[in-house]
Amino acid sequence: MEIAVTALAMSHSSSNSRLLRNVVLSAFLFAPIVIVALMLLFAVKVPTTLAPLGRGLNAPAPMHGSGASAAKPTQPAKLVQPESLPQGFILIVEDKAKLAGQASPIYLAGSVNGWNPGDANFKLTAQSDMLWRIQLPQPKNGEPIEFKFTRGSWKLEELKDDLSPPGNRTLPKIDVSKLKPGEIPTIELSVAKWGDQKTDYVPDAGNPAYAPIKATGNLKRLQMVGGSGGAEGRTRDCLVWLPPGYDDAANAKKTYPVLYLFDAQNLFSKAAGAPDEWSVDETATELISKGKVEPFIVVGLPHGSAARMSEYLPVAAIPGVTPAGAEFVSMLLTQVMPRVESGLRVKTGPESTAIGGSSLGAAMALYAATSHPEIFGSVLAESLPFDPIVQPSWESYLSGVKAWPGRIYLGMGGKETGPEAAKAERNAGYVAAVKALDERIAKASPKTARSLVVDPDAVHNEGAWAKRLPVAMEFLFGKK
Repeated sequence: MEIAVTALAMSHSSSNSRLLRNVVLSAFLFAPIVIVALMLLFAVKVPTTLAPLGRGLNAPAPMHGSGASAAKPTQPAKLVQPESLPQGFILIVEDKAKLAGQASPIYLAGSVNGWNPGDANFKLTAQSDMLWRIQLPQPKNGEPIEFKFTRGSWKLEELKDDLSPPGNRTLPKIDVSKLKPGEIPTIELSVAKWGDQKTDYVPDAGNPAYAPIKATGNLKRLQMVGGSGGAEGRTRDCLVWLPPGYDDAANAKKTYPVLYLFDAQNLFSKAAGAPDEWSVDETATELISKGKVEPFIVVGLPHGSAARMSEYLPVAAIPGVTPAGAEFVSMLLTQVMPRVESGLRVKTGPESTAIGGSSLGAAMALYAATSHPEIFGSVLAESLPFDPIVQPSWESYLSGVKAWPGRIYLGMGGKETGPEAAKAERNAGYVAAVKALDERIAKASPKTARSLVVDPDAVHNEGAWAKRLPVAMEFLFGKK
């Protein structure tokens, strides 16, 4: 009996030992499962209080409050012209042709510097990454500027991929909401090609002012000394075109009416940097030969190159440019015209004296005629730059005109600033301005003979002015 109890006790102890081993083994085997379950339970509960780690910019924000989603508002874009920023702006230019260098740097020529193609104050700086850089301050009036890039002269102006001259550049609007306070924005631009990549490019040799001029008919030079706007002491040549038959013995006593035209450099031949010429000599020769106009003399008045903007500006209409048009007209009256009238057989008096030009040259022609109606009786004004952006300056001048000449031709293109859709509003402004001028003249001077021609597809260049020139010449010199 005692032996049996002992055996039973040993058997019970052995069973307990096996049970304990089984429990420990089971706990060991199920421990990972329990741990994973606890981790999953923890992961489910965490988002109610914490944002998940690594949430990207586009991931949903954590829930707040009653559970409604609260998306972070996006700051709206605020587009402005760079010229309106007081801190100015930076232009970074890529020269795709890789022709610019220390010996031939890039310059900016535009409305901010009188379109001077080699202005040292507007020379770009070469960067180590082969790009070119210039930092410009805010223009004085904060208005949009127009410009082009050159390599020091208009013969080396920028060109498009097809080697044709581009229109004037304007700056794109920028989003100031992305700028820090006072941050200077950077605008990246590129130049495709340059003037010296054209097949007909010829480097200047000697004085280009005295290079031969290929013209139809008899073209002579008349030296003049002086100018205005920084070119007061400059010596240059007026270009005088004489009509067919002028030197014939039969016409030895015949006198001729005269047309003075600004920008002599592109009247009879294509000037460097200009896309075309006026073709004054060919057009006048054809009209005279066909008997559509009476023979007349043309006197081309050359501009002062870098001083052109100032010389040809009669009023303070361009920020940063001092108008010196009155001084240039004075030189015309006291120096040029006396020499023309003493050396050539010209008719005098306003009925036989016309003056004309394009762009600022047109503004000068109108200014000269309205300031001296006793001298100039006819005006040829192509593409008047009565920019609607700076219209108040021109309006002040026009409202002060006391006398208008007897004949006024006005020409304008419908796409003066370029054919791009973005420029449509400004183009319409130029057309509206010239129509308003025509109406003003009609009311103020009913006896003035007027001709207004608007070519809807024409831009602001010599080709457009040449196309409209026959109409202008017939209006001014047509046989009565």
